Amino acid sequence: MNTNKLSASELMELENNFGAHNYHPLPVVLERGEGVYVWDVDGKRYYDFLSAYSAVNQGHCHPKIISALIEQAKKLTLTSRAFYNSQLGKYEEYVTRYFGYDKVLPMNTGAEAVETAIKLCRKWSYEKKGLAENTAQIVVCENNFHGRTTTIVSFSIDPEAKNHYGPFTPGFIVIPYNNSAALEKVLNENPSIAGFLLEPIQGEAGVFVPDEGYLKKCYELCKQHNALFIADEVQTGIARTGQLLACDYEGVRPDILILGKALSGGTCPVSAVLSDNEIMEVIHPGQHGSTFGGNPIAATVAIAALEVIKNEKLAENAFRLGKIFRKEMQAYCGQSKIASFVRGKGLLNALVINNQEHKDLAWDICLKLRENGLLAKPTHTNIIRFAPPLVITEEQLHECIGIIKQTIQTFE
Repeated sequence: MNTNKLSASELMELENNFGAHNYHPLPVVLERGEGVYVWDVDGKRYYDFLSAYSAVNQGHCHPKIISALIEQAKKLTLTSRAFYNSQLGKYEEYVTRYFGYDKVLPMNTGAEAVETAIKLCRKWSYEKKGLAENTAQIVVCENNFHGRTTTIVSFSIDPEAKNHYGPFTPGFIVIPYNNSAALEKVLNENPSIAGFLLEPIQGEAGVFVPDEGYLKKCYELCKQHNALFIADEVQTGIARTGQLLACDYEGVRPDILILGKALSGGTCPVSAVLSDNEIMEVIHPGQHGSTFGGNPIAATVAIAALEVIKNEKLAENAFRLGKIFRKEMQAYCGQSKIASFVRGKGLLNALVINNQEHKDLAWDICLKLRENGLLAKPTHTNIIRFAPPLVITEEQLHECIGIIKQTIQTFE
């Protein structure tokens, strides 16, 4: 079989036949990307309004990041942490100063970083806070999405993520999101709380933005009860919401910060857990690690990716254009029977669709958007996320707003 000349349908069939059916992709086969655009195998160009779930904040195949990747790949790709390498220390200094922490523990995927933060929090609670062994509880929020590992789905409330994967890992208390009183109650009633893990904006839940002041109040409660405030900024971090971190909107500095996705600009898996010495020093040789974590390519690429964010002022661009997007879309919602309302921060936004008469309406809208040259994906049946690469221009954004409005009008 000459696999270089397979059609889109043949390529989709290959995935269907030989891959596990753990995703339900939009029927488009992408072959190339540059900036805000992607092209399918037939050469059709699309605006990418998912950005690989915010991993491609810097745009597809950013030349600075790709150049760093290629040059390092020619020299050294992997040593494992059995040895020092020439890039890791430079990256560790750069990333800790960039985000203002003492130390970083480098990992690969977002889920690995969340697992690392959970282990770090628990170990700190026994060795520094003085909790009795195996009693630590970590508070989490309803409708969270922190990854797919057994431990993480143990505290999910999504039956699709959780059913038939038990027995589950104990040690988690689930409370409502955007409810600081619920956190205060748990902290007051349970002396074994080690930390509070949350997304500053719940992405997979449909870009659910908490009330102003919620993060700060929760942070203060954690301080009062000597519990660690752990922010999963894998999706919301690195300029996506219009600030470097979503927590920056309320001046909150997490005790443990979890990063991933755009840390590499979408070129390879790179994640990180950042914290200060008093917390990070509980980890000693042999107690946690990763063969690929901190590899030379990851270290080099991450520096380049973060430099792009800063040099191209992508947080500022996301902040400004996000306001335009929400203003335009909310005005449209005011006279639409289908588009209910828009919410978000920066260029992480969601449009809530009225699907009472047609359950698959959001999916059908996304299929039509694809026909019209824009790629987005629904979540929770009636919510469409719109998250373009942060390098998008105002002119391009207005063109995309037009595509979205025109598409929805065909269903009105």
